Formats: sequence, structure tokens, C-alpha cells
Amino acid sequence: MPETILETKNLTKTYPMSGGKELPVLEEINMRVHDGEFLSILGPSGAGKSTLLRILVGLTTPSKGTVLYHGLPLPKATPKIAMVFQSFALFPWLTVLENVELGLKSFGLPDRTVREKSVAMLDLVGLDGFEDAYPRELSGGMRQRVGIARALVIEPEVLFMDEPFSALDILTADNLRGELINLWIKKKMPIKSIIFVTHNIEESVFLSDRAVILSHNPGRLKADIPIELPHIRDRNSRDFKFAVDRIFTILSKPAEEIPFLLEKERYQFLPHTKVGAIAGLLEVVREKGGSVDISALASDLSMEVDDIFPLIEASVFLGFGDIQEGDFIITPTGTKFSDADTLKKKVIFRDAALKNIQLIKQILQVLQATAKHRISEDFFTEILENHFTPDEVWNQLETAIDWGRYAEIFAYDYDTGELYLEET
Repeated sequence: MPETILETKNLTKTYPMSGGKELPVLEEINMRVHDGEFLSILGPSGAGKSTLLRILVGLTTPSKGTVLYHGLPLPKATPKIAMVFQSFALFPWLTVLENVELGLKSFGLPDRTVREKSVAMLDLVGLDGFEDAYPRELSGGMRQRVGIARALVIEPEVLFMDEPFSALDILTADNLRGELINLWIKKKMPIKSIIFVTHNIEESVFLSDRAVILSHNPGRLKADIPIELPHIRDRNSRDFKFAVDRIFTILSKPAEEIPFLLEKERYQFLPHTKVGAIAGLLEVVREKGGSVDISALASDLSMEVDDIFPLIEASVFLGFGDIQEGDFIITPTGTKFSDADTLKKKVIFRDAALKNIQLIKQILQVLQATAKHRISEDFFTEILENHFTPDEVWNQLETAIDWGRYAEIFAYDYDTGELYLEET
């Protein structure tokens, strides 16, 4: 059994809210990172992936639980851990070489040693000849190579990477993925483990030995999946597509969580989708026979996971679809909705929303209970503030308002910010 380098025990992170309450972002995370392992952390937006990464690095402290580094509590900073950021995080007034040297200078090494190690690392990542260039003179891919060289030059035991290729164009990102995994499998990098945060499922399957999947609101460990495919991996192979489908299924299957959320009087994390987009997805799948492979659907529509996942999740929440072994399948209710005319669609959507969506059901109940059948949006935002971050509160209410107005469950006055029941 490989040595355990990092381990979390009952890791929980909360942030203080108004009224003395706390907003849970991560809850009871238990995981291990082993020597020689490339681990990906996946999850939808709001799952706390970057928060978890910052805790593992030692930049943020957990509210509860512990992080162990070789069995001992993780210190606030350790030279054995380094991080590569999505935004490159280079100092624009320093040259490429000076940016890389910066990390080593804190170790008190001789200038000659610092220079030799930095030049060697730049050569490793393909930047030989660019030592005297400034960040503004480099492409996005080259800047990220500098970031990788700066992290590797201190010879960390664990390298953390927070969506390092998401800000790059498709071809550059794909090229860097290939170079990264080539350096990893050939053991050219002075590291024992890589922890890689991503929202890109194919990226995770292409690079990783394991994929840790988080749910959201709050972030919990949903699955821990080994990816036992030989490198270099063929994206067109049956096994690769099966691994992608498997992770798609786990990420996209909220149906089992709905009863739990309602039972605990918690609100579902409503996907930020318009009704028209949901209807469009159902129509496309209906035309394909009512069942379609999710990864193939994403490819056919030229959509990223973060684009198509909310549509699928919304459909499942509403009872219009289901996920089975990586396929999205329209339910009988979804078929009726897709085939119905405009007025009948509203009726079907109304019934589905009131049956399955806690927030919409609560809005209607409150409006029916008030004398004027009218109430300010502030009433609901104050409630939602106990369950979501300030930025997410309005996103959730806006989605509920959009769905509720479409189904003519209630109306919304944009001038006064009030929700109300229309007279019948």
C-alpha cells in the first residue's frame, strides 16, 4: 500500500452568516492522497472544490476536522507543497526567470544555485530562451508554463493545480495537458503527488489515477472513483468513454437527493437555467428517441460540462428526465411536456414545479397565506441567506421567479421587487 501523504478527517468549513448562523461550504470530507498518485477533484459550481484545495494547501483553516501531512497536523505553510493557479499569478515587473527564482530565494540558497535550478526548470517546461522576457510578452500558455516552473522549482512533494488550463484556448490547454502527463509518467518532475481541481470530466479521466467527486450545498464527498487506464490514454477508446460516462452519471444524478433535501427542510440548489433551455434539451433528446449518451450529447451540442449539466439537473429535479448508466432518458412526464402545445406545457410545468421544487412551493404557500397575496422579495432573500452565499441567494430566487412566472404560479413586479398572485 503506497504511503499516505495527505489525509483529511471530518473536514468541515463554514462561514458566518447574519443572526449568528453559519453557512456550510464543506461538510465531513474524509479522503487520502497517496504517494505516486494523480488525484482530480470534480464537482459542480458551488461544490467547494477551490475551498477544499486552499485548506489542503494550508492557505485556509477548516472550521472542524483536521488535515494530516504524513500523519501530523498540516502546518500553515510548508515548503513541501506548491500550487499552480488558474490566473497565472505572475509578477508583471519581474522577468520569467526572476518569477521562477522568487520561490527559491526564501530558502536562503546561494544565488548561483537559485539561478541554475530555475534555468533547468524553465528548460523542463519548454521555456528555454525566454528567461529575460516579461509576462506581458508571453501567450497564456507560456505564462502558465512559468507558473508550473515556479511551483516545481522548489521541489515540492505535492503539487496542487486549481483549474490551471481553464483560462486557455482549447488547443493550448490540450497541448499542456499532454505535456503535463508526459512529465508525470516519465517521472521528470520532482514531486510525489498531484492534486488537480477541474470541472472538465474528460480532462480528469485523461490525467488522473483517481477522481474525487463532490456534491454541492454543502460540498460533500459523493464518490471516489479509481481510473485504471494505461497512459497515454485514448479519448476515443471504449474504456475512456465508459469512465467519462460513469463520472457524468454520478455528477448528474440528483434524483436520490431530492427526498433528503425536502425531508431536512433544505432547499435544492436550483440550476441557473431558463425554461426555454430545458425545453430545448428535452426536444433534442426526444428527437434522438428519448434516450441519449450524455457525453455524446455534450459533444453533439458543442457544450462544456458546466453548460449542459445544469440543464440535465434541472430536468431531473422537475421529473422530466432520469440518468441511467451515463444516459439521459426522458420520463413519461418529460415526454408529455415536450410534445404538448404552449398552454399545456405551462400546466405540466406548474404541476412538476409545485411537486418537486421546495422554494417554488414555499413561495406559493406564503403568497396564499398573506391577506394581499403580495410580498417583498426581501422576505425570501432573508430566508435564503441562511442556506446560500450572498451571491447565490439572488441566483436561486431569480431562477424560482423565472420558473414560477412561466408556469403562471405567481407573478413578479420588477419595479417594486414584489412577488404576487394574479387575480383569476
